[in-house]
Amino acid sequence: MSTSKTVIVTGSSSGIGRDVARAFVERGDNVVLNGRDAAKLAVVADELATPERVAVFVGDIGSPTTGTELVRVAVERFGRVDVLVNNAGIFGAKPFVDVTEAELDSYLNGNLKGTYFTTQAVVRQLRGQRGGGSIVNIGTVLVDHALADLPASAALVSKGGIHALTTSLAAELAADGIRVNAVAPGIIRTPMFADGDESSSGRLALLNRIGEVNETTAAVLYLVDATFTTGHIVPVDGGFISGRAA
Repeated sequence: MSTSKTVIVTGSSSGIGRDVARAFVERGDNVVLNGRDAAKLAVVADELATPERVAVFVGDIGSPTTGTELVRVAVERFGRVDVLVNNAGIFGAKPFVDVTEAELDSYLNGNLKGTYFTTQAVVRQLRGQRGGGSIVNIGTVLVDHALADLPASAALVSKGGIHALTTSLAAELAADGIRVNAVAPGIIRTPMFADGDESSSGRLALLNRIGEVNETTAAVLYLVDATFTTGHIVPVDGGFISGRAA
């Protein structure tokens, strides 16, 4: 009997999501890739080199229909859904008083609503299967430890909502055998980090460096496999919220 899982990974065309997808495929699971850029997703699918275990759906996670379509693709290709990794999202800094309504809406739609509605679609499927499942959300440690020189209230409001959704759903869905956890990355080397100052950013953490995507992936895999763990938000931050290197 196969023990492989079917995993939906949103925002899997780059960064954390791309590496998470790689890890699941490498351990023998089926993966549904998602993102807004068809060309980038095609590159990732080619790199994974396992067409029999990879499906692709191009769509904006901010649209409620995207989650429904991701579930449809997963079930049509692989017969079920077992895991959802809500990785897709956007982040940016801007002073609080300068944030426009359109900018705030973009964070709420792309981060919080995208996670919310995709999770709704997956939970409906998991309940129908009656076998439980695992949901891992991606938040940020900046929700709990903001930086004075990184004004990002709009982005953090949406990410804070994801943290709240994690603990709320862990309680609501426990009776269905559905576990809900989150990973809260610190400063990780991804395209979002771009040309950031690695030296000064690294000094913000006890381990005196920035993180790598595979270190975030390790936490995602742990939470998927940790069958007695739900409602936890696991920081992967090198000790950023615990102290300072100097």
